[in-house]
Amino acid sequence: MEATNESLADGLPRRAAGVTRGARSIAGWVLPLLVGLGAPSLVSAQILQQVRTENVQVVYPGPAFAYLLPHVAASAENALRFHRELYNYRPSEPVTLFLEDFSDFGHGGANTVPVNFVNLGVAPFNYVYETTPAIDRMYWMANHEMAHIVHMDQGADRDLTFRRLFGGKVEPEAEQPLSIFYNYLTTPRWNAPRWYHEGAAVFLETWMAGGLGRTIGAYDEMVFRTMVRDDAHFYDVVGLESEGTAADFQVGVNSYLYGTRFISYLAHRYGPEKVIQWTARQPGSRPHFAAQFRHVYGLPLADTWSEWIEAERVWQRSNLEAIRTEPVAELRPLTASALGSVSRPYLDRERNRLYVAVRTLGQLAHLAALDLETGELERLLPLQGAALFYVTSLAFDAEGQRLFFTTKNYGWRDIHELDLETGTVRTLLHEARVGDLVFDRSDRSLWGVRHFNGISTVVRIPEPYTKWEQMHSWPYGQDVYDLDVSPDGKWMSAALAEVSGRQSLVLLDLERLRSGELALETLYDFETSSPANFVFTPDGSALVGTSYYSGVSNIYRYELEQRDIFILTNAETGLFRPLPLEGDRLLAFHYTGQGFVPVETTARPLDRVGAIRFLGTAIANEHPLVREWHAGSPAALASEELRHAGRPYSTVRNLKLRTFYPIVEGYKDSVAAGMRFDFSDGLDLTNLALTLSYSPDEDLESSERLHFDAKLRHWNWEIGGWYNAADFYDLFGPTKTSRRGYSLGFDWTKVLHFDDPEKLTFKSSLRGYGDLDSLPSFQNVEVTERKLIQARVALEHELLWKALGAVEAGKGSLWGVEALVNVTESQTSPSLSGRYDLGFPLALDHSSVWLRTAAGHSFGERGDPFAQFFFGGFGNNYVDYRNEKRYRSWHSFPGLELDEVGGRNYAKATLEWNLPPVRFRSAGSPSFYLNWARPALFASGLATDLDRSELRRELLAIGAQLDFKLVLFSNLSSMLSIGWGVALEDGRGPSDEIMLSLKIL
Repeated sequence: MEATNESLADGLPRRAAGVTRGARSIAGWVLPLLVGLGAPSLVSAQILQQVRTENVQVVYPGPAFAYLLPHVAASAENALRFHRELYNYRPSEPVTLFLEDFSDFGHGGANTVPVNFVNLGVAPFNYVYETTPAIDRMYWMANHEMAHIVHMDQGADRDLTFRRLFGGKVEPEAEQPLSIFYNYLTTPRWNAPRWYHEGAAVFLETWMAGGLGRTIGAYDEMVFRTMVRDDAHFYDVVGLESEGTAADFQVGVNSYLYGTRFISYLAHRYGPEKVIQWTARQPGSRPHFAAQFRHVYGLPLADTWSEWIEAERVWQRSNLEAIRTEPVAELRPLTASALGSVSRPYLDRERNRLYVAVRTLGQLAHLAALDLETGELERLLPLQGAALFYVTSLAFDAEGQRLFFTTKNYGWRDIHELDLETGTVRTLLHEARVGDLVFDRSDRSLWGVRHFNGISTVVRIPEPYTKWEQMHSWPYGQDVYDLDVSPDGKWMSAALAEVSGRQSLVLLDLERLRSGELALETLYDFETSSPANFVFTPDGSALVGTSYYSGVSNIYRYELEQRDIFILTNAETGLFRPLPLEGDRLLAFHYTGQGFVPVETTARPLDRVGAIRFLGTAIANEHPLVREWHAGSPAALASEELRHAGRPYSTVRNLKLRTFYPIVEGYKDSVAAGMRFDFSDGLDLTNLALTLSYSPDEDLESSERLHFDAKLRHWNWEIGGWYNAADFYDLFGPTKTSRRGYSLGFDWTKVLHFDDPEKLTFKSSLRGYGDLDSLPSFQNVEVTERKLIQARVALEHELLWKALGAVEAGKGSLWGVEALVNVTESQTSPSLSGRYDLGFPLALDHSSVWLRTAAGHSFGERGDPFAQFFFGGFGNNYVDYRNEKRYRSWHSFPGLELDEVGGRNYAKATLEWNLPPVRFRSAGSPSFYLNWARPALFASGLATDLDRSELRRELLAIGAQLDFKLVLFSNLSSMLSIGWGVALEDGRGPSDEIMLSLKIL
């Protein structure tokens, strides 16, 4: 699940949200955070603690989380108990639950391969637009994530047989692609699309919480009501994942929206019992989720999906008719098109401009100024780490002409200042973890809400904004958000969410708050609806905001003197973030299928508004069974002893054999068969992979027939060695990584700086080789020196900007420097090399031009293979797992043979044009489909031996590559690449190359 917004898509890695994807399940996102990407000061190998209950092992970083342990453990046990009864489920092993505070907003993730694992971010939720219900987050996330555990871990007889055969649940490993098939045999339901997993979990979580959840969600109803009103395209069951989660401003959230709605339709039409039968993996059930659907419902999944879409249209037309029984608000759009997601806006009355942050498809998120007279939108500044729905936390100082905004909105937020007169940007507070910013013009201070260790704290940041002052911290379970300060600086309004799910509009006395006293008045109880975006009118006499209190997000006005509230609009879709103008005029943002449109409307108190029906309510009324699915309170299971029961968690002591399975590898031109053994701890922070294989080829020397490889990774250290290294992909193509001989060494990596999307990384390695017959990195370069010691240190920097909906970064830079020393028995050969890449977006959406440069110089003996750089070929194998864009590598030169050209020094430049990708709306089936096709053109120039004109070679290559992204087994990404390149050199005829490669995982 995603308690923040999408994804964690542009901040924390995607694996932190819901069902993890890709070859590395847990380590793919937890490990980078632990070793330096998220919160290096929080976690180290020495301070991880653990507590155990009957079915759960809770691991957490230090004593600051102790206060939550009884409640978290009880919530997890309570959810498991519910699912065991509903699904007749027995866990294959205890669930490892990791608590962390790496983001300023709560989030969760679950995976079952190779072990049952749940991640919970303890921070308060982000309640924007009610995309997240305001109930106890640990209870809610436990209900949701444990549903994932059940749906992926539960196994029928066939699955359990293969788990015994392979020692457990096999994780898909790119290095061993046969593991993909073993994974399906051991955990077939893990291989289902995200909409299936998230829809089922959201459906259950709602009823487990007594009807509080997104199955009865006003935002979901609004999305589909708007689609029907606008006659928008509904994605089919393939198009949703192939295009709908990328070519839409809501991106991955569509998996939740469509999945929840489809499963809710099934429950409403056919009954909730069949939903459980479909999502259960019981004896007699079908392994594949779509085959099981037909088995349960007697209908093809695609046909039923189409049936749902027609039913949805009927349902939402009825809701629109209900709204239209009262006069609908008249709206005047202020822009020609929707803006996508928007932040809180601010009106500059003197300049007649609206300041707002924008995040829309095809563009980098940015701060913008909207001219209210012309409707023109001026881009002011690109935004780093923008959030999906609220973009950034924004505040405005009208007198000083400054905007205050946050970055890294999926991590630990920084606060910056933009001078609107000069365009100067200044960083005020690094990792302040403060949002909901508002400017107090009475004393020129900033106010905001800080999230830390699961607690919401109102803070004041006085000028010059270099430190924050704690004003009041709410206890766990109470969250405050959407602050505003009255024009005279005497009052603060806020929304207050309770652990029960109730939410209120409250008023705080700032003078008493500054003196350390909380004087809070509840102005209005909105029950389980959010009092969103309430702001003071210019004279301070009233508050204007929005709420779904009537089922539709409308604008409300609260009169402070009369202590009374009035509804001002009757909207068809939804109105948000209102700003009062003169008289009855209001600015607001109108929801559309392409995002939010700024509009002006006239708003006067209404007696009545149209009411809508909720599909979730209809389910509960027609199928009262779901009312019995309340999971109950976990309070009775909570043990106070857990507060002090923690003991150190050792990744080494928790290292266990997880799986073993047969493998096939290539060694030079021979085939080898063998076994792989995987060991890991519950967090996958320490893991060991062993492979052992044998080549029966009699053409090989007997000393080369046995192959062994071992890799031990512990935090940011990796120790490994091999004997006659073999590689599966050597069976398929020109590039060979198998090598005769043996090697032993280590790698150490440290992230020195991480400020999304900027990263600075230090890498080092020391490795020894013996009995070599070719260079370790260049297969076609034979050597007579059999022993080698190689030491390497490198510094790499990247600053890459990716527009919403893009398939890769379209702007930014990468640079790196590397020092390498090769030591043989006869000599030492040091070298230095570097690279610098720079990219610029073009006017076409998702199109960019990149200049990629590289150079190097070796200080060894000329002619010594250990003192040279070698170039040639695309480098892709017919079946591969490494980066498909191999032509970007410094040593690649399409049109030449591999390692054909060498030199003691070199300079290379590549000019690359990435054309806009072509997205496929519906090409394939739920288990195998196309996402997109990405074309690129490139031209490279290479010069070697620059210091010796008689040896110098100067070459030119031009080429093109077309990449097709494929998805296998519903959630395993692959890439089919077709490339062509021709190399040109004076005095030699052109030589060309055609490349065809399927990248697996």
